[in-house]
Amino acid sequence: MALARGDLQGRRVLDPGCGNGVLGIAAGLLGAADVVGVDVDPEAIEVARRNAQRVGVPGAWRVADVREVSGPFDTVLMNPPFGAQRRHADLPFLDRALEVGRVVYGFHNAKAEAFVVRRIRSRGARVTDRLEYAFPIPRSFPFHRRDRERIPVVLLRVDAAKG
Repeated sequence: MALARGDLQGRRVLDPGCGNGVLGIAAGLLGAADVVGVDVDPEAIEVARRNAQRVGVPGAWRVADVREVSGPFDTVLMNPPFGAQRRHADLPFLDRALEVGRVVYGFHNAKAEAFVVRRIRSRGARVTDRLEYAFPIPRSFPFHRRDRERIPVVLLRVDAAKG
């Protein structure tokens, strides 16, 4: 969707909470001019850096809290924590993305969609596109109860441009 909407090629892209860098790296492979990935986990940043080098995607991979990121960015691509284990863990990501990005693509827990959309609108932004998914999540944390769980999510494209 981001490629088809013209939100990647030649654009400055932020991947907040980048983890292994998959979203930022994909943006780079699809023609982003500049990719910045941030995560609070130094090991995640090292993995993202190695992954980007492996496929030849230049970018800046930095250890930082999302609240410390400054823009502007043309496009933000994010899969923030869903806030299921720690209430509202997604809000710093959403709020910062809306502050520094012109267009924001975010995966969100489908159960929280109404709350997320209200938050987006309260910041003067608007949802332009919505897609439903079911993420297959393997057991990877102690709180996971099943070997594989399908989590209902929505992908929202947000026009965050002010004015």
